[in-house]
Amino acid sequence: MLKRIGAPLWLTLMFSLAAALFVTPASAQVEEPLGIGLEGFPYPYSVRFLPLVQKGEKLRMGFMDVSPEGEANGRTVLLLHGRNFPSSYWQGVIKALTASGNRVIVPDQIGFGKSTKPTFDLHFDDLARNTAALLDELGVEKVDIVGHSMGGMLGVRFARTYPERVERIVLAAPIGLEDYRLYVPPAPLDRLIEIEAKVTAESFRRQLVTAYSVTLPPEALDPYVEARTRIRGSADYPRWLRAFASSGQMIWREPVVHDIPLLPQPVLFVMGENDHLAPGRDAAPEAVRAEMGQNAKLAQDLAAKMKQARVEVLQGIGHLVHLEAPRRFNDAMQRFLSEGR
Repeated sequence: MLKRIGAPLWLTLMFSLAAALFVTPASAQVEEPLGIGLEGFPYPYSVRFLPLVQKGEKLRMGFMDVSPEGEANGRTVLLLHGRNFPSSYWQGVIKALTASGNRVIVPDQIGFGKSTKPTFDLHFDDLARNTAALLDELGVEKVDIVGHSMGGMLGVRFARTYPERVERIVLAAPIGLEDYRLYVPPAPLDRLIEIEAKVTAESFRRQLVTAYSVTLPPEALDPYVEARTRIRGSADYPRWLRAFASSGQMIWREPVVHDIPLLPQPVLFVMGENDHLAPGRDAAPEAVRAEMGQNAKLAQDLAAKMKQARVEVLQGIGHLVHLEAPRRFNDAMQRFLSEGR
């Protein structure tokens, strides 16, 4: 015999069942995408924007301008980011530099991070010119440069274009120490867009561990995987893809290896022993792939041709030298930047 359920209990069960039907299981929830200007992705310091007009497009260049802690030493350090990373990854370096009395300026280049993604092709000359405009806006005449990966290439181009504005240069695991055109055939933009569109969180994390030889624990990579892949759900993702693919063409098309020996400023290369990153290696003929990316040796060979250059190789470290070995990197950087001062 069925027991009759009273009205209040019946209503409670009905509403409980309805609620259960409309609750999305945690495993099915989709994380909200980031905007292609990394809207929603936190930076460690306040971000401001410099308006620019380039090739008929109105742009915004995001940057952090961090004041020294305590007594200022009167010097400014310009940090230049790599291709696959937001400038927020400089947080530890910023803290070390400002603690030593430096003002630190940290831009996101046009096409990257929180800055505008343009529809035109990217060029190192334009990025250097934009960076000079930012320094002009901030009233900074001279800087020391610390450039990582692609930022090392830009640092070389900036120093060659504006030698009077640069005092000392730290090239942190730079790419561009060889001319990739000698190994890698040209690729049309559409093909590069197709390749980049297939990148997932899992494949990017795998790339950091393999191609970048990163020694960081998995959780330390989460912010960079997030910044690289959560934008996939943005309605503007095709625009980001075009800009990012264009930056790959820029690296291939505009080598700086021939400029490096001509730098008149003191230069410190800080290299990871295990860093063999070589953009485009997968597209190179198999017979020459092993020749590419001998980055520590390439740095030493270049330094031997320069008037004021030296190399520090961090043992057991991959491409993200300032994140994998922050104390060793910061010590080497600070010693170099303070020499003769």
